Amino acid sequence: MTCKPISLGVAIGALWAFYVLFIGISAMFGWGTLLVISLSSLYIGFSASIIGALIGAVWAFADGFFAGFVIAWIYNKMSSVPQTIEE
Repeated sequence: MTCKPISLGVAIGALWAFYVLFIGISAMFGWGTLLVISLSSLYIGFSASIIGALIGAVWAFADGFFAGFVIAWIYNKMSSVPQTIEE
């Protein structure tokens, strides 16, 4: 069985982008501000504002897509290796 790298990349990217968008907006109300501060050191332009949250979501999608693509690629490479278990 193989995993489709682009499909997994889009799925993980969309999920991570939604989460970062949610955290950015919720930080406007005082929730998750330390997480926003931490992520803003990684995602340029990410902040506790609508525009900052959208910028962070774009970065997060790219980051999640790349991670999902690599995970699926590694999975496909490792699943083609014969596996034997000796008792």
